[in-house]
Amino acid sequence: MTSLHKQATTSAAALAVVFVFAFSASAAPQKTRCDRILEKFGARLADATCVESPDLTTNNANTTPPNNSIPGLPSFAFTPQTDRAVIAPFVPNRTTAAVPGVQINARIASDPRGQARFLLRLPDDWNGNLVVAGASGTRSEFNGDFAWSDFVLQKGYAYASQNKGTLNLILFVNPATDPLACRLNPSSQIFAHFYDNDPGQEFTRWAEYMAEAARLARRGADARYGHEPRRTYAVGTSNGGYQVRRAVESYPELFDGGVDWEGTFVDPDLPNILVHLPPAILNFPDYVGSRDPNSTAAKNIRAAGYPPDIVNGNTSLWTNYSNAFWEVTQCQWQKRLDPSYDTYGSGTGTYNYWARRSVSEVGANLASFATTGKIRRPLVTVAGTMDALLPIDLHARAYARRVAEHLARRDRDDDRDRDDRAAYRLYEVQNGNHIETYKPPAPPGIQPPTFAQLEYIEPHAQRAFDLLVDSVEHGITLPASQCIPRGGAIAESPAQPGHCVSLFVP
Repeated sequence: MTSLHKQATTSAAALAVVFVFAFSASAAPQKTRCDRILEKFGARLADATCVESPDLTTNNANTTPPNNSIPGLPSFAFTPQTDRAVIAPFVPNRTTAAVPGVQINARIASDPRGQARFLLRLPDDWNGNLVVAGASGTRSEFNGDFAWSDFVLQKGYAYASQNKGTLNLILFVNPATDPLACRLNPSSQIFAHFYDNDPGQEFTRWAEYMAEAARLARRGADARYGHEPRRTYAVGTSNGGYQVRRAVESYPELFDGGVDWEGTFVDPDLPNILVHLPPAILNFPDYVGSRDPNSTAAKNIRAAGYPPDIVNGNTSLWTNYSNAFWEVTQCQWQKRLDPSYDTYGSGTGTYNYWARRSVSEVGANLASFATTGKIRRPLVTVAGTMDALLPIDLHARAYARRVAEHLARRDRDDDRDRDDRAAYRLYEVQNGNHIETYKPPAPPGIQPPTFAQLEYIEPHAQRAFDLLVDSVEHGITLPASQCIPRGGAIAESPAQPGHCVSLFVP
């Protein structure tokens, strides 16, 4: 073989190797962004789905999955589209621009109950920060889609949420065979079984899964953008607001601040849900019989901490709360925290927390997940004066007092956990109530809203979020705690600093 022939043969072989390698590389499937993100989570997520979404806001029908869309679960265990509408369904023009990005839905693999769920939305146009949302009641990780997700995604935040480690409920259970059954209200024959009353579902899990959602979301952001968020903020409503408080009390390494909207106050030595709900349940039937705001029954309900009733025709604000919240909430908490009590035999309205402390573990159980007020990051509470589930003086103001005690002690004792950035504000919304659904918009030509005297809280909660971010990131002092008058807004120089003088202003 000539030298020239050898050279040609060698070159051809080399080209063949290059061609085969290039063909193999091009034929190999290319990893998508979803593939790379899910790889970063490793075994931390289970049953994970990841999609490239043209719009992460709720303008896209695929952003919030349908109710009952997890195979194998009974109806009402997983209700995303119902959940997103329970807080504030009516505010118009929430979304003005599509937000393309990536959405991940999954279970949290470390949960031994197999119920803890996680949601993550990563916008393509990211501002470098993360918002982690709590969930109200026993609602799913999609509970904040209207109230919080749409709002922050359009500002460029990544958004994560979780479900406190619990599914929702099973409806239409038989109380004769289910010892955990709770009826929906005293006149109802419909009973529900709440998953968070099951063994292994202690309420201490609520704070733990808020923190785990933050850890997972930071990992997801690092996989998507190449670095973790610069700042992480907590937001939530009702029991989700409780999660926010616990986040800034217990996990300062994960959260830079929070906004809690109508957060639940938990304390074993002060009025709590198991103290103030029974008098409302007990006295409501007599009040309905008289419809007299000066009756003994009405006075007893107000003396338990509740705001005055608003009556319109055949309905009233207290009636709405009695039908939707009072007894079923008392039952749910009692079944979890004092399971030896005979709920319906001894009575829901006659439950005596102070007496039960001496014969049960209810006090210790409440203490295990109490809100301490020992905030270590800035926190803003936004609460309505007409909240008839979590009365403002027993929840928002009680927590504000607890925070004030802690901050005063910290300053006096030079607390080693001192953090001068841990500012606190309480913004009270005159005539705001627990959820926005009791002040629906009035369609053209229709009678005014049933309770037109109520005020929406969502705009003030979202404004409080922007003010919190300005404080954390730019050192701007938060406006003083204040009463936001009807039709007003959070003010730099409030006309009504401190608490609202009256719970109700006609």
